[in-house]
Amino acid sequence: MAEEKKSAVEQRIDSAVYGTPKIKPDEQRKYLGTFRERVCLTISVAELQEQDWAAAVTAELAKGVGTLVFINGNLPHAEVHPYVKAATRAGAAFTMKTDPEFKTDPQALAVVVASKSAVYQSPVDVKKRYPQFGAGSATATTQRQTPTKGGFFHRLFHREGR
Repeated sequence: MAEEKKSAVEQRIDSAVYGTPKIKPDEQRKYLGTFRERVCLTISVAELQEQDWAAAVTAELAKGVGTLVFINGNLPHAEVHPYVKAATRAGAAFTMKTDPEFKTDPQALAVVVASKSAVYQSPVDVKKRYPQFGAGSATATTQRQTPTKGGFFHRLFHREGR
């Protein structure tokens, strides 16, 4: 029976039994719950594990086009924490996606910066969009070599010479 010919009651029953039908569910799974035309920047799990791309996310959010950050919450907290901080500093809304449908395979996406409406940007891959933050750049190596300073308790309990 075609959708147009179903009565309102039948459509309501189908919706209750099977759930609300999704538009492009595979695309939404790939892009952490959003549509491709809304995506401004993507970072795959493999790219995330290669280096810290938080500066690229900050640069993308500074443009003001993408104001939503979707983060794969199935990844370890230590890997996604810099992106949560970048989104918070930029005043962007971020969502941790922890549904089992969001995989942690190397080709799966770890971070997606998106807009509330269609922007049709290309390319969206972080390595193509921000090559200046890549592994060969001075900025990326400086970020890797800069020691992190601990908080109050870290300084209190980890003093030199103890």
